[in-house]
Amino acid sequence: MNKFIAHRRKDGKEQSLDTHLAEVSGITARLAFKLGVPDAGTLIGLLHDMGKFSSDFQTYIGSATGKINPDEDDYVDFKGLKGKIDHSSAGAQWVWENCHKWGPQGQLVGQILALCIASHHSGLIDCLKPEGENGFLDRMGKPDNKTHKNESLNSAPAHYIEKLDLLLNKEFIQNIWGQLKVISQAPNQSIRSFNVGFFSRMLFSCLIDADRINSADFECPENKQHRDNVPVDWATPIKRLEQAISGFDGDKPIDELRRNISDTCRERAVDTQGIYTLTVPTGGGKTYASLRYALHHAQKHELDRIIYIIPFTSIIEQNAVAIRDVIEDSSDTTPWVLEQHSNLEPEQQSWHSKLVSENWDSPIVMTTMVQFLEVLFSGGTRGARKMHQLANTVLIFDEIQTLPINCTHLFCNALNYITNYCKTTALLCTATQPLLDQLKSPEKGQLIIPPENELVGNVPKLFEDLNRVKLSNKVRPEGWTTEQIAALALDEFRAFGSCLIIVNTKAWAQQLYLEIQTSSDIDKDSLFQLSTSLCPAHRKEIFEKVKKRLKQDQPVLCISTQLIEAGVDVDFASVIRFLAGLDSIAQAAGRCNRNGLRKGSTVHVVNPDEEKIDLLKDIKIGRDKAQRVMNEGFDNLLAPDAIKQYFNYYFYDRAKEMSYPVSVKRLGRDDDLLNLLSCNKLNTVRNNNTLLLQQSFMTAGKVFKAIDSPTQAVIVPYGDEGKNLIADLGRVAKEFDVKTYRELLKKAQKFSVNVFPNVWNRLQNENAVHEIQPDEDIYYLDEKYYSDEFGLSDKPCNKMTAQIF
Repeated sequence: MNKFIAHRRKDGKEQSLDTHLAEVSGITARLAFKLGVPDAGTLIGLLHDMGKFSSDFQTYIGSATGKINPDEDDYVDFKGLKGKIDHSSAGAQWVWENCHKWGPQGQLVGQILALCIASHHSGLIDCLKPEGENGFLDRMGKPDNKTHKNESLNSAPAHYIEKLDLLLNKEFIQNIWGQLKVISQAPNQSIRSFNVGFFSRMLFSCLIDADRINSADFECPENKQHRDNVPVDWATPIKRLEQAISGFDGDKPIDELRRNISDTCRERAVDTQGIYTLTVPTGGGKTYASLRYALHHAQKHELDRIIYIIPFTSIIEQNAVAIRDVIEDSSDTTPWVLEQHSNLEPEQQSWHSKLVSENWDSPIVMTTMVQFLEVLFSGGTRGARKMHQLANTVLIFDEIQTLPINCTHLFCNALNYITNYCKTTALLCTATQPLLDQLKSPEKGQLIIPPENELVGNVPKLFEDLNRVKLSNKVRPEGWTTEQIAALALDEFRAFGSCLIIVNTKAWAQQLYLEIQTSSDIDKDSLFQLSTSLCPAHRKEIFEKVKKRLKQDQPVLCISTQLIEAGVDVDFASVIRFLAGLDSIAQAAGRCNRNGLRKGSTVHVVNPDEEKIDLLKDIKIGRDKAQRVMNEGFDNLLAPDAIKQYFNYYFYDRAKEMSYPVSVKRLGRDDDLLNLLSCNKLNTVRNNNTLLLQQSFMTAGKVFKAIDSPTQAVIVPYGDEGKNLIADLGRVAKEFDVKTYRELLKKAQKFSVNVFPNVWNRLQNENAVHEIQPDEDIYYLDEKYYSDEFGLSDKPCNKMTAQIF
């Protein structure tokens, strides 16, 4: 047995370092094949843990795993040394030094490979640090007594060194350089630099995932049976979907329109890969139409997976159920669909969390826009691990207009890269298509979408045919009080039997619920409240009750935040929408007379007299631009021409925000993430170094998280299942059974609420959140802080007024 070990299990079984490096190398090569550089994957996989050949590391891991007993002379305090023995720099230094002999081409290739290796525990490091230091060259110049490079080379087996020398040759450099030349065919230097940095992160992703897969499979060998790595047989879900569609009945005009949209998507699925749009009014059947397109397109182009990117965690459950209903069968050995409701994986990953974290390795993945953007741009390794899965894929963006405005140029550049160079197709679905191909500053990056790439053809005619509601502008200078809005809702409820109120804040949802609750005109079984303070399992239960009552023509009055607007299949007779962006109003209209059962229904737009939305910039600016368009006399405010005018105003006003601006307070100077991830032209070191890759990756990742107000997921004790999950997680985390822990974390996503920093701080001050086990960084909520009516609260639930936040 090789005396050098990489990992050691509780049962005493060891994984040799030689085996770990060889296996990670093989997996990285397979994953990097999608990027056109399998040999690069082979080399960085072999080099990533080269520093573990040092005696310092072997003594450390022996002491940490019990191989070296405390009474032996070479035993060390492993807890104090955790994370302090550098084993990633040695391989990075070797490849950097050995690539230089091939000139500028070798220098760039060497820098990319060294960057991936040196960063595989921390997340991509800064090539140039914002404070004026050359982070990359500092790391490459780290003293040998700290990196153990020479000792590792002397200690490594001869066959290992021979393989390194055989791999790294002129042909190796030229192959990677050829791929870099292809991705550098961009209109300007900024986008060319962004593309090279994006390629580096994609390759980094391959290494991170390979390392995690191999470590997890060593710890839990039965994992391997789920990693068959054979092409997906898309014929199976296609057959099931087509059978389900053939059984859909309905003879109303809207049913015929939905069938036509679905058939058109099926026909267009054979088209070449690229970026496409599906602009269909709300209620037009986008979920199954886009699924039909994606499945047939994936089969035609032999793609690996389909990823749905959805605006809110609140609708993942519904969309996943709708898809499972038509493509999954009880005879399936593994599920087709993976849902990612919330991110329970801690940002600073422990050994445990690395072993059980998700890597989107499923045929169909349901995730959110926030999680998708974190995969592209966040720091650390958690998000980056999944990034290579975006290659050879169909990406379905549901409600693309919800893209955060500050990520616009970053998103456009990333999507152009993925669709141009990674054999991926993107479909942008919405009733309110934003102008991502007509931006004010196209030189910073905008989507390239040929006009013929709209799947459904005559969009204005389709909107005319699917028009089922009228918009009533009830905005008034003095605004509407709580009592007046409640009275309007009750009038609609009495007249039509069902009414939906969509508000902009949780505070207003609770306020109206409590006001309407006092009315004698409604019983408690007819009144519902929805917000993201409820966990997915709780929301699902409410949705099912609401849908059942609506289907049976029982009275329903529901008050909800905007979570109900996107993709939620409910059909109310009347809708009241708080004034917001015109895209949000159009989404609200999609919950009114959705199935065309009534001759005419009304969406009432009202403005509350008091509303704390100064910090909700998207809502506030959207509200102002919508009011401007509403005053311009459009015949139909939900038609494409009105929506286009709205986005013209909205995007023009916010053009300066689209590159993810960073303040002097955060960076020491005014800058933006687009610059940090491309040319880095404002960095003071830039003109005094010869590096070809100059990005501040780590700084950009940290800033992205800081500006984006990252949420913290907390598991809530909703019902017996939620309480039992918390207890089981605590027990399994202590004993650490990898397979069970992973399964429980998947279940826990449905019992989790994502909490913003200000609320998280208040919960901590209340001692309302607790770790399931020390150092796991996964938290649960004290049951006193979860209400059956309003969900998570920052005060004990009997103190009702304290719940409004």
